[in-house]
Amino acid sequence: MLCVLLCLKPVSKHLTNITTRALFSTKPTTTSTLLRQCKSLLQAKLIHQHILVQGLTHTVTDLIAAYVACNAPSQALALLQRLVPCPSIVFWWNVLIRSAVRSGLLYDVLCLHGRMQMLGWRPDHYTYPFVLKACGELHMFSRGSSVHAALYANGFDSNVFVCNAVIAMYGRCSALNDARKMFDELFERGIGDVVSWNSIVSAYVQSGDSKNALSMFDRMMGDCSVRPDAFSLVNVLPACASAGAPMWGKQIHSYAIRRGLFEDVFVGNAVVDMYAKCEMMDEANKVFERMEEKDVVSWNAMVTGYSQIGRLDDAIGFFEKMREEKIELNVVTWSAVIAGYAQRGHGYGALDVFRQMQACGSEPNAVTLVSLLSGCASAGALIHGRETHCYAIKWILNLDRNDPGNDIMVINGLIDMYTKCKSPRVGRMMFDSVAPKKRNVVTWTVMIGGYAQHGEANEALELFYQMLRQDFPLKPNAFTISCALMACARLGALRFGKQIHAFVLRNQYDFVKLFVANCLVDMYSKSGDIDAARVVFDYMQQRNAVSWTSLMTGYGMHGRGEEALQVFDEMRRVGLVPDGVTFVVVLYACSHSGMVDEGMRYFNSMSTDFGVVPGAEHYACMVDILGRAGRLDAALALIKGMPMQPTPITWVALLSACRTHGNVELGEYVAHQLSETESENDSSCTLLSNIYANARRWKDVARIRLLMKHTGIKKKPGCSWVQGKKGNATFFVGDRIHPQSQEIYETLADLIKRIKDIGYVPETSYALHDVDDEEKGDLLFEHSEKLALAYAILTTPPGAPIRITKNLRVCGDCHSAITYISKIVEHEIILRDSSRFHHFKNGSCSCRGYW
Repeated sequence: MLCVLLCLKPVSKHLTNITTRALFSTKPTTTSTLLRQCKSLLQAKLIHQHILVQGLTHTVTDLIAAYVACNAPSQALALLQRLVPCPSIVFWWNVLIRSAVRSGLLYDVLCLHGRMQMLGWRPDHYTYPFVLKACGELHMFSRGSSVHAALYANGFDSNVFVCNAVIAMYGRCSALNDARKMFDELFERGIGDVVSWNSIVSAYVQSGDSKNALSMFDRMMGDCSVRPDAFSLVNVLPACASAGAPMWGKQIHSYAIRRGLFEDVFVGNAVVDMYAKCEMMDEANKVFERMEEKDVVSWNAMVTGYSQIGRLDDAIGFFEKMREEKIELNVVTWSAVIAGYAQRGHGYGALDVFRQMQACGSEPNAVTLVSLLSGCASAGALIHGRETHCYAIKWILNLDRNDPGNDIMVINGLIDMYTKCKSPRVGRMMFDSVAPKKRNVVTWTVMIGGYAQHGEANEALELFYQMLRQDFPLKPNAFTISCALMACARLGALRFGKQIHAFVLRNQYDFVKLFVANCLVDMYSKSGDIDAARVVFDYMQQRNAVSWTSLMTGYGMHGRGEEALQVFDEMRRVGLVPDGVTFVVVLYACSHSGMVDEGMRYFNSMSTDFGVVPGAEHYACMVDILGRAGRLDAALALIKGMPMQPTPITWVALLSACRTHGNVELGEYVAHQLSETESENDSSCTLLSNIYANARRWKDVARIRLLMKHTGIKKKPGCSWVQGKKGNATFFVGDRIHPQSQEIYETLADLIKRIKDIGYVPETSYALHDVDDEEKGDLLFEHSEKLALAYAILTTPPGAPIRITKNLRVCGDCHSAITYISKIVEHEIILRDSSRFHHFKNGSCSCRGYW
């Protein structure tokens, strides 16, 4: 006893309001009172020592309660495990399990459940809901199913409280069929309640099945035995937003007002959020203003809503008002404003807001960093993106083990940032660093999109097919499909594009989303099948300005200007107002169809009839129209009369016309203007060199080439590729590395011999070297488009169209040669160059000389 006193003496000062006399009392009631008055873990341990000395075993439950109250679950569990199983004491197991759930220690919940069963304790109707919640949050379907079977075996299948938890668990595990089966069983037995309805609606909402969520809520409204409560409304309103069903949302809003539920701040917030996500910000603002009670969630819903629809000024207005009224700015507020700047392409504005956020001491989360990375991507701010990457490694990645989704979200943002900042190699390294099982559809999409948007179309398609063939099946979403179609359009890969179109139809992507349909129109147009593009357009259930513009662009690229203008007239008839982009497309179509007068008429009527002020890009189109028609003086006069500084592309359009029409003097003048603005590049230098070569001014040709060498300007090598059975075959000038090279050259030699017999004469002016005509003919013989055509004739079945793509404008001699070849072969030859499409058939070309 003296030993115990010596041990207790040093800590006796911690026993506030507990007398030494009471401490050493042997009355159990006194000890229980002391435990209820216990204020700290140290006091609880001291009293525990005293109980052990005195042998007061009948106060164990009070001691467990004291440890729980002092947030010492391990000590409480140690005591609980020593007790003989008893139904009345299961309460304390439930307390520990509930505490673990609230603390987010979900694996501890399952361990406690397993431990209590192993020791012979029988869970009750309070235990199962907590355990089922943990299974659902951890997406442990198998474990949850086992718990479901156990509660059936233990006779809890008629307990609505437990069965509602089963529905919620299956919902969180995305096992909707099982959740629905449990729900139906409850109502068949007549024990379902409003929580049952809320649970099944919530299951559908969490799984993204908004249609069934709204359908079940509609059935709930028709069930006279239940009445939707505030939670029901908060539950279903997000489904209205996800389904794009604002009328449903309005009806639920009306119901909330009629039933007096709108005064609940959670309901008010859900209504505001629903209108905001349906892009009905005026309605959201009205609801917000009428709310008597608002919290930070209310304000955040407004800031986020305005930010997401691009009304950045309004978002910032609310943001500043929150500051004025001293409303807490939490991470959601800051993230919404950063996202708003990023979506508008104001990357440096997003970075500035992020710095303010740090200065205020607010800690960013994964969503913040993803928005910030999007801002870096829009600004091309690679250095800031790298800094954000370092911050993510230090503070976000690999920290939150309970939510590994944060890691992949940030990594996806990093891949997107690196690819958009022209560092696809680093982006690919990030992509490869993610284990295949952990990649989600966004991971694949940002990498495929990064390749497609930045000239790596082959890699984009290869990755897309890898996604479909991998061991872990993952269905591409509509954005993935759009990126793949963009890659097909860049390559002119019609066969791959058709396969993707078939995949879309087989998998019914919401009856083809609008932007996917627009990508299909663009893909078919740029892959040489404008008629298929028109079919897709005609079958579209919904169209926007992009749909009409894509079809017009396609007709323009194929030299079918009259049809492009018909589409323009149809667009106006359906009520769409043309903008600056529309007129660029119209003028482009006129240029490539030789429709000079029509082009002039539309250009002159832009501002008077449509209120669109011509910009530099419209003037460039007009210079191209006049230049192609040989009206070089009129084109120069138009440039000199421009109300703004001529852009390099305007001068290049005129220089190209000088090349076509052999005007050396004007070509030199234009080249001088480009050099004055420091806008010389490989295109302008090559055009001037070609002008000199055509005029046989070989010294000037040499001078230009020397200038290019000294200034580091490199001429882009000509390259052509053609679709084959096993992918694309690519050829450069004089290419002899193809396995069938000898056959290709023999076939080409035979073709040239045959067309010479029917009148073809090589246009040696396109051989830009100071050699004799025979050598020039040999140089022209090796052009990449001729090699690609010979290969295609070798490998393509008779009568099948041949599709060739070239990275530069087609050579004039090649154009002439292919026109003749189309007379003697059974193929339609479709050639896409950097400017337009040429359809060669029966000795004529669709361009009619305007190329």
